[in-house]
Amino acid sequence: MKNNSVLRRLSLVFIGFMLAFGSLFMSVAPASADTVTVKMGSDSGQLIFVPATVTIKPGDTVKWVNNKSFPHNVVIDGQPELSHKKLMQKPKAEIESTFMAAGEYSYYCAPHRGAGMVGKVIVAS
Repeated sequence: MKNNSVLRRLSLVFIGFMLAFGSLFMSVAPASADTVTVKMGSDSGQLIFVPATVTIKPGDTVKWVNNKSFPHNVVIDGQPELSHKKLMQKPKAEIESTFMAAGEYSYYCAPHRGAGMVGKVIVAS
């Protein structure tokens, strides 16, 4: 009988420990990726990206929104898989790229590159 009592207590202690230990893992929120928005064309119609430079973390997404003086696109130097070469004709049209690797990514709008419509994404770990 004494063994049953000790065994029961040990079982309850073990179950309590497992519940407490397991709840630690349940309460930790997973890291979530952010999305940063960049306007394609300023509110006043300038041929620029607003903001021109953004700093994000690996796994974050940049969303470009067609704002003014379109058509626009986003061509990222040396990164065809992240680029969006098709011209966006409609206001408020959106495109996104998710950046997984740390580094600096220069980009431009092909029709307006000569006018200075360039930008940079800095992915810092």
